[in-house]
Amino acid sequence: MLTDDGKHLYVSWDEYHLLIERLALKVHHSGWEFDQILCLARGGMRPGDVLSRVFDKPLAIMSTSSYRAEAGTIQGRLDMAKYITMPKGELAGRVLLVDDLSDSGVTLKAVVQRLRSMPSIAELRSAVLWVKGLSTYTPDYFVEMLPTSPWIHQPFEEYDGLRPEGLARKLSV
Repeated sequence: MLTDDGKHLYVSWDEYHLLIERLALKVHHSGWEFDQILCLARGGMRPGDVLSRVFDKPLAIMSTSSYRAEAGTIQGRLDMAKYITMPKGELAGRVLLVDDLSDSGVTLKAVVQRLRSMPSIAELRSAVLWVKGLSTYTPDYFVEMLPTSPWIHQPFEEYDGLRPEGLARKLSV
């Protein structure tokens, strides 16, 4: 649900899962065949997991981080993991890069540049749920374009400030 001022988008679990399913269909309807999925942790893990299951393709994970200050609302320096985690072999062939959103575009653009420099990758395409209007990178596949670039409140963010003690209180109700 987008607020009247266009500055905040609140997403429920049901809406979130529907967006992932719509993304899977967009990729499928494109007709592009890929060999592996690489998701960016943490935001791309849930979409990457679902797409890995739907397409029955191996899932690799790369950790990136740029949001740290102010409870993860202010973008800082981009950190990219040196290694990619995967069950076997190397990242190769046709790879679908998955994240939750293209916010500023900085992270996706940097990861795409790094991956395109890997000779083992024959073709790379990217997929996200949302693209913000201020993004400098537009993925190959996306579900929603958000021209006002609202802050997206994703359903799993309730866990960002929840610690074991709070969880114990919540579950004892």
